[in-house]
This record gives sequence, C-alpha cells and structure tokens, in this order.
Amino acid sequence: MKTLRLGSSLFKTAIASLTLGMATTAAHAGEVYANLGLPGLMLGYAQAINPMFSVRGDFATLGNYEKDKTESGIDYKAKLAFNRLGLFGDYFPFSGGFRLTGGLTMNNQKIELTSTAQAGTLMTVGDRTFVVAPDDRLYVQIKMPSTTPYIGLGWGHQQADKGLGFIADLGATLGKAKLDVQATGTNLGNRALVTQADIDKETQQLRDGVGKITFIPQISLGMNYRF
Repeated sequence: MKTLRLGSSLFKTAIASLTLGMATTAAHAGEVYANLGLPGLMLGYAQAINPMFSVRGDFATLGNYEKDKTESGIDYKAKLAFNRLGLFGDYFPFSGGFRLTGGLTMNNQKIELTSTAQAGTLMTVGDRTFVVAPDDRLYVQIKMPSTTPYIGLGWGHQQADKGLGFIADLGATLGKAKLDVQATGTNLGNRALVTQADIDKETQQLRDGVGKITFIPQISLGMNYRF
C-alpha cells in the first residue's frame, strides 16, 4: 500500500508539472503581426518573455519608386528605396499594453537624384550658369546609415491570451543621412568651366534642403495574432 501511495503521489506530481509546463508555454506563446503607416508595410514576429518584457523583429518597406523633383532650381529624376529590418525589445512598465521600445534597424533607405536638363538648355550649378551638353549629368545620393538605433513607445505585444489584438507605434529611427554629389560630362566635368567651388556650393545648398535628414519617423497601426 505504501508503494501504491508513493506511485500515486509521483504520478500526481508529474501531471502537475506537465500542466504547469504547458501553461507556462501557452503564457509565453508568440505572435505574428502586421502594421501599416510610416515606414510603410511591416510584417513581424514577437515573443513575450514575461509580463514586463518581449522581443520581436520585423521587416518594413515602402518599396521602390521614381518621381520628378526640383532641388535648388535643378530638375531631377528621383529614385527612392526604403526597406529595413528591425530588432526590438519592449518594456511594459504598467499592467496592460503600454510599452517603451528600443532596438536597432538595418537599413536600405536612400534617394538617388539624376539631373534631367536637356542639351542646349541653361543650368546653374553654384555660381556658374552654362549651356548643358548632351552628356552633362549631376548625380546626388542621400542615404541613411546601414545600422541605426530606434526609440519609441506604443501599445501591444504584451504577454496575453491567444487571439487577435491591436498594436500601435510612435517612434523614430535615429541617424544622419549622408550626401554624395558627382558631376560628369563635357561641361559639368570640366573644372575650368564649373569649378570645384561651384560643385561644393551646390552640394551645400542640397545639404541645406533634402540632405537635412537626421531621423525616420515611425507612426503605424496594426493587428497581431497570438497563438
């Protein structure tokens, strides 16, 4: 009888341990989520560690597209690319979904400008005005750093029962854009006609305009599904 009672006790302990383990696993189940806003469409996965912390990663994109743009009196064809991967940690200081977020983003975020002035027309670069030759081109690239920190706040991704939920984010990826300017062609590449001082002045004018990018905002809403 003593052996039977001992076996029964061990069996109950094993069942209790298994039940606790399953409950713990369920409590820390993951989630998939989708956001829409800035910086575009986001798809990701989050994993709650405990009621106060979760970790997650997502991919965000605005895609690649082209548009005509004028900067400092020069017409350009602009190509824009915006894609990023993010790794984040969420801290929930209160009971509920409000959180503080920090993390890193790996970026492919850039704007490339190519001047589109037609041959025979006038272009002004710096202090120099000249007649455009067929091969004259001004190339400008504005690019965010490849890795940048992220800080923000939001709602959602907390440890909770399975099912649908609401998520929101307000934050910023921090980083100063790098500006690069190249001038090529019969006239633009001739430093006797368009001097380096002219190129430098045009570069500074661009930097004072579209080059003043020090952060990329995130303002997004979405849904998650916990399983």
